[in-house]
Amino acid sequence: MVKKIKLGVMLSGRGTNFQALLDACLNPNFPAEIGLVVSNQINAPGLVRAKSSNIPSVSIPHQNYSNRRLFEDEITSKLRDAKVELVCLAGFMRILTSHFVDEWHNKIINIHPSLLPAFKGLNTHERVLSEGVRISGCSVHYVRAEVDTGPIIIQAAVPVLPTDNPKTLSERILLAEHECYPLAVELIANGNATIQNNTVILSGNFNCSNNLINPLKIKK
Repeated sequence: MVKKIKLGVMLSGRGTNFQALLDACLNPNFPAEIGLVVSNQINAPGLVRAKSSNIPSVSIPHQNYSNRRLFEDEITSKLRDAKVELVCLAGFMRILTSHFVDEWHNKIINIHPSLLPAFKGLNTHERVLSEGVRISGCSVHYVRAEVDTGPIIIQAAVPVLPTDNPKTLSERILLAEHECYPLAVELIANGNATIQNNTVILSGNFNCSNNLINPLKIKK
């Protein structure tokens, strides 16, 4: 029987990356299971996804707390009660304090829609297009107090097409996110991703396709 670590997923919106994790967890050989979904938005579609799949979930509206410390302490309490071992941020649209990040040091990961350390923060796809970048992508990384920093676990490169707008680029990168997030969790759960000197060291057998070049000249 596969030993499974327990995940806590934090989200604010649709929860498509939560769905990708949930789909992966349906495989009996996947080394993780979702113990709790937390949202700061009571009407988040991601909570509907959780409830329809009989996954324990809770809404913790940040507006109900006088400061971020109290809000985050409530989240930690719920995660601890659910015996969560790894926290997965999946579109959680609140900046977390160093207190919370330290509480879950090396036990909290995030997915960001760019090839970090490039294009940290918001409006990623608009900025990628305005800068004329040819290759974008996504990154799964451990969380640190500074936004969109921390040891990188896995990245996927996605070409930027001449016809792209922020919506089309976002949709294509999201497909890569749905592949990367479960793989990152699997690497961590199996002990194939460890942190040394603030860098993720991978162990095991890996392969990758040929280099991605964009644009690639068509041979005549």
